[in-house]
Amino acid sequence: MMFSTVLDTIVDFMAYGLTRAGLWQIVAFTLLTTHVTIASVTIFLHRHQAHRALDLHPLPSHFFRFWLWLTTGQVTKEWAAIHRKHHAKCDTADDPHSPVTRGIKTVFWRGAELYRAESKNRETLDKYGHGTPDDWLEHHLYSKYSWQGVGLLLAIDLALFGVLGLTVWAVQMLWIPVTAAGIINGIGHYWGYRNYDCADASRNIVPFGILIGGEELHNNHHTFGTSAKLSSKWYEFDIGWMYIRILATLRLATVRKVAPAPRFARGKLQADAATLQAVIANRYDVMAKYAKSLKAAWHDELAHLRQKTAFESDFLNSAKKLLQREPTRLEAPQKLQLTRLFEHSNALQTMHEMRGELGAIWERSHATREQLLHQLQDWCARAEASGIRSLQEFSLRLRSYV
Repeated sequence: MMFSTVLDTIVDFMAYGLTRAGLWQIVAFTLLTTHVTIASVTIFLHRHQAHRALDLHPLPSHFFRFWLWLTTGQVTKEWAAIHRKHHAKCDTADDPHSPVTRGIKTVFWRGAELYRAESKNRETLDKYGHGTPDDWLEHHLYSKYSWQGVGLLLAIDLALFGVLGLTVWAVQMLWIPVTAAGIINGIGHYWGYRNYDCADASRNIVPFGILIGGEELHNNHHTFGTSAKLSSKWYEFDIGWMYIRILATLRLATVRKVAPAPRFARGKLQADAATLQAVIANRYDVMAKYAKSLKAAWHDELAHLRQKTAFESDFLNSAKKLLQREPTRLEAPQKLQLTRLFEHSNALQTMHEMRGELGAIWERSHATREQLLHQLQDWCARAEASGIRSLQEFSLRLRSYV
């Protein structure tokens, strides 16, 4: 009788665990713990360690380190070093995980393998892993026994939920490889929208950064790599930034840097030294607004192009996309296509050429400030005398930067 009771107790424990939780309670627990893991990655590993965009009080800093050891087995130095190398070599052959060079399928499905392979590269760790935790805990627990943490988590899940704890643990183990290694590193350089025409292929996957802690706003991040805030437009939401603001309110975090917010002096008659400084500091915002002006000019010219030329819709759609690209990144066939287009639109040709001239202002490191200011003033004068409505409106906005 006693043996039967003990056996029943063991079977009951194996089936339901200590909590005897229902299915929806287990689902809620799984989602909560995986979200804490995502928050730990984006706040601690990414924004704090890799980019130094914020400082953390020892209390949340040690919590995040412990939680990541327990739920991912991540070694802070490895993660920070690999991510810094990704930014330094972005979308080149030396990028540890670029879908541009390795293919989207490889990065999406084998992103965790690419990470593990790069983590064994001593040169990467030595060159890019500086400033990461170097204390007793790191050497004697988190780095030395990196996978014992996830083993402990498995035991905890089994104790809490019985055999279903194995499923909970499997989801927890897959969460970062799928969301971070697969979706952010893969899809974040392959599909989505771009607020800024930065030098790499990064894209914002969706404007609501909730599921992956704000990392969905990947193009914003690559444009302003050291910003603690990843959202940029009014309709974008970065839940990681919300958590950082809460920590800052509790004096558990200090924000070091966010992306510059442009300011304007409406009615300003001429670009001056302050305008030049503001335009250079906000150059990504400047070019994003110029891209919108190009779209307006395209809309004004489209009816004319359709009536006066034999261009097919595919040609026009392709040309529209090419106009949005940085002129220096166009290949020879693409330049030829735009040349054909410009034979029928002086307005679009002017805007395309002046875009290149505008970008050259902050790329001319050899020029003096006085020379750069003269170039900016000359650019505005020619834009406002062009007779192109969208270009004139953009120039009025440009010289009002302060």
